[in-house]
Amino acid sequence: MDARALRALNLFVGTDDDRLRELAALGDEATFAPGDEVFREGRPADFWWVLLEGSVDLVRHVGREEMLLGAMDVPGRWAGGFRAWDEHGAYLATARADTVARFFRVPAPALREWAAAWFPLGVHLIEGLFRTARSFESATREKEALIALGTLSAGLAHELNNPAAAATRAVDGLAQASDRMMVSLRRLATSSVTADQFTRLDALRSELVPPAGVDAMARADREDALAQWLSRHGVARHWLIAGPLTAAGVDLSWCERAAEVLGAGPLEAGLEWVASSSSAAKLLGEVKQATQRISHLVTAAKSYSQLDRASVQSSDVVEGLESTLMMLAHRFPQGVTVVRDYDPEAPRIEAAAAELNQVWTHLIGNALDAMAGRGTLRISARADPHGGVLVEVGDTGPGMSEETRLHAFDPFFTTKGVGEGAGLGLDLSRRIVERHAGHIGLDLRPGETVFSVRLPPSAPQRRPVQNSSPSGS
Repeated sequence: MDARALRALNLFVGTDDDRLRELAALGDEATFAPGDEVFREGRPADFWWVLLEGSVDLVRHVGREEMLLGAMDVPGRWAGGFRAWDEHGAYLATARADTVARFFRVPAPALREWAAAWFPLGVHLIEGLFRTARSFESATREKEALIALGTLSAGLAHELNNPAAAATRAVDGLAQASDRMMVSLRRLATSSVTADQFTRLDALRSELVPPAGVDAMARADREDALAQWLSRHGVARHWLIAGPLTAAGVDLSWCERAAEVLGAGPLEAGLEWVASSSSAAKLLGEVKQATQRISHLVTAAKSYSQLDRASVQSSDVVEGLESTLMMLAHRFPQGVTVVRDYDPEAPRIEAAAAELNQVWTHLIGNALDAMAGRGTLRISARADPHGGVLVEVGDTGPGMSEETRLHAFDPFFTTKGVGEGAGLGLDLSRRIVERHAGHIGLDLRPGETVFSVRLPPSAPQRRPVQNSSPSGS
């Protein structure tokens, strides 16, 4: 390799000619055609690659698809060579030539020997920094992921527990109501009720409409009046059936009509049957509501995780926001009001919806923490005048200082106490948004802190996996 070609690169500014000639002698030039793979994600990073000419896409595999992370398109940009400092170093992405691309490449062991001969202390510093940073970031991200998973799992379990417990109670009550219904039917049969009487009684039962919006005092008065009427008409267990009959919508005029149909003999058994059947219908409604709630929670969890969908697809941002709100419902205190401002014309976008849901989780979670139990959470989604969609998450918390605003998206920056955060939420959110070719910003408005996320209509281009071998290797 001609050292003069390297001297033109900004990367080697300050490197003396002798050292540069030594480095040039250690490597060679490799040329790749469009579509050729330069190096592959996960393989040992045993070469140091310096771009001389052309453009190369850097992609990472996500499931069966690829996500475009960025590009090497400026001469002097470099990649790989990690095995010069770490025996386990591997390529973090796959590089694929977008145009004809020329590289200067140096084997990692040769790069280490050259650097050690030139600046031994620098090699030790780089090696220690590389290993420490990798270990620290890996441990911190694992902790953050486990905390997030645990929080969401606990929240989902909490949300599922309420309807599940309600369904269990309703089923137990339904068993008792069914037993009472069977007993009342046997009593009706032994009281010589005719088919016509039973048919007319069932018609009366079908007219009942449970009252809505009745306060407790008014309901208690109606129940007392009904119990007195039942007692006057010889119903021995009036205190047991007055409550269910009142809840079913029975009033005194209805009771008079039922007494005309049944007569004195089968009146008590008939009213017991109406009370038990109405109770059974009410409990069935409770079971239906509880199971529907569970179904909605499962649907929200699937929508949030996107487990049954492709990683990148046509996505409804509002659906993602709503599923995130449902997943975080357990974190909302009574003092926080949620204001939704969704534009029905907000367009669908091509995106990795599961990743965007992580962004919404971080932004909403931070807003809740900032408000400390009291305030207004505003979530809006509308069409962006520049194309795509604009999402805003605003809170009426105490705001933040200018210094905090400037560093909010820095890795590991946090304003929370020890053990309350890892300082990764906004950094990860920024990375996810940028991978979608979008922009995330922070705006301090009077009385409101607003995070805005602009997302383009289309996700970054992805190419199918190619199996071409690097030329010149």
